[in-house]
Amino acid sequence: MVDSTYQDLLDNIPGIFGLIISGNNIPVDEHLVKTAGPSLKVVSSTSMGYECVDTNALKKRGIVLGNTVHATTDRVAELTVGLLITTARNILDANKQLKSGKFPTSLGTGLTNSVVGIIGCGNIGVAVSKMLSGFKLSELLYTSRKPKLEMECLGGQLVSIDDLVRRSDYIILATVLVPETMYIINKDRLALMKPKTVIINVGRGKLINQDDLTDALRTKRIRGAGLDVTTPEPLPLDHPLMTMDNVVILPHIAGRNTIEAAMEKAQLTIDNIFAVFKNQPMPCEVKL
Repeated sequence: MVDSTYQDLLDNIPGIFGLIISGNNIPVDEHLVKTAGPSLKVVSSTSMGYECVDTNALKKRGIVLGNTVHATTDRVAELTVGLLITTARNILDANKQLKSGKFPTSLGTGLTNSVVGIIGCGNIGVAVSKMLSGFKLSELLYTSRKPKLEMECLGGQLVSIDDLVRRSDYIILATVLVPETMYIINKDRLALMKPKTVIINVGRGKLINQDDLTDALRTKRIRGAGLDVTTPEPLPLDHPLMTMDNVVILPHIAGRNTIEAAMEKAQLTIDNIFAVFKNQPMPCEVKL
C-alpha cells in the first residue's frame, strides 16, 4: 500500500508548488523531490514530526520545510504533565482496581522534592518545564546543544544525558528523532537509572530501545513508563508492554486529540504554504 501511494504521488507531483504531508508513511525522498522539479518550493507537515522527509534533498534545492510545532506545543506539554502524574501516581491501576470492586492499595510517587530531567529542550521541553515550575521540584535538569535562557530562569541545569539519567527521578523525552537520538535510551542508560525512575516519552518511539525498556520494567530495574509513542503504533495487543501494570500507553495523542489542536494545525499548515507563495516569512519554519 505504501508503494502504490508513493507511486501515485510520483505520478502527480510534477509541477506542484507546495506539498502537504500528514504522517510519516510516504517518504519525501531525493527521487520524489527530483521528480517534482523546480516548481516545488515548500513542504509543510501537519504535525511536528518530519522523519519521512529527506531534509538534505530539500536544502540542496532551496525548498522550505514547515511543521506545526507552534500549534501543538501547549497541547503536548499539557498531556506530558498529565501522563507524568498518571504514571507516577498509578492512577490507571487505582481506577482499574476500584471498578473491579477492590480498594486500591498500590502506592505511587509524587513530584514534590523530586528531580525531573528533560531530554530535548526545544519548545515542548521549555513548555513542560514552565508547567512543572509550580510543583516544588528539587532539581530540574535538561539537555540541549547550548544553554537555554528560559530554562536557566526556571532554575534548570544543563547537563549531559548520562548525568541526567543518573540523577533524575522522572525522565521526559521530548526530543526529535534523528540518527543521533535513535535509541538514546538503551540498556546502558537504563542501567544508570535509579530503581524508582519513571520514563515519559512524548517524542518518538524509536528514542527508546523497547526491548531494553521491557527488560528493565520486567526486572524492576526502573519503576514505570508512560508512553504516548511506541514502535510500532499501535503496539500489538500481545506485546509485553501492553500487559504491564507499571506502564501507561497512549495512542500518540499528545498533539492531536483536542478540537483546538486539530483546527490550529490545519490552519498553520495552510499558512506555511501561502507564506512561501507570497514570498513572506513562514510562520513555522524548520531550519534546515
